[in-house]
Amino acid sequence: MTNTTAIAAYWDAAAPGFDDEPDHGLRDAETRAEWARLLDGWLPPGPVDVLDVGCGTGSLSRLLAEVGHRVTGVDLSPRMVERARLKLLAGGLTGRFLVGDAAAPPTGGERFGVVLCRHLMWTLPDPSAALRDWVGRLGPGGTLVLIEGRWGGAGSGSPYAAGAGALPWHGGVGSGELAAAVRPLVADVRIEPLSDNALLWGRPVTDERYAVIARV
Repeated sequence: MTNTTAIAAYWDAAAPGFDDEPDHGLRDAETRAEWARLLDGWLPPGPVDVLDVGCGTGSLSRLLAEVGHRVTGVDLSPRMVERARLKLLAGGLTGRFLVGDAAAPPTGGERFGVVLCRHLMWTLPDPSAALRDWVGRLGPGGTLVLIEGRWGGAGSGSPYAAGAGALPWHGGVGSGELAAAVRPLVADVRIEPLSDNALLWGRPVTDERYAVIARV
């Protein structure tokens, strides 16, 4: 088991420097443009309600709000959520950001056109339950977008919170395993490899990075 208070404290401490990573802060114009291009291809056309689970500092939320989507972001870290709010405000954009468990977002019975998750699955004590929860929040024809990976060297250092080393997907999850977990819950699944797109990461990478896009 993991301690949510300790986990929130870990990400609170990480928040000030979180955007220093090229794919977190999206400060480089080419990196921003490449993420925007991919999101545009994964999401349905026209403004939709998007639930960004584990939104961090809100960089993807901001990209989505810039093209008119109605974004709700959820993160366990209050400091991450505050930075996400400020990021959208600085761009003259609107979005809703909530402090809460991304595996069971505090949005009641609301339904969304898209649930988006990036680099979160490795932190979850019960990823299968989280996937069922997220799919249950999608309206008819909704889209689940999971941007994930199995990162080189991940899991070799100290765990980020007590007990984290025992998490089912600590260190990441391969595309085949994640797609297999999603497939019984949805009507259609595809995998898009992302490792060979250095623009997304600000550098070349050699580990497995990908997106699973599923529709209900």
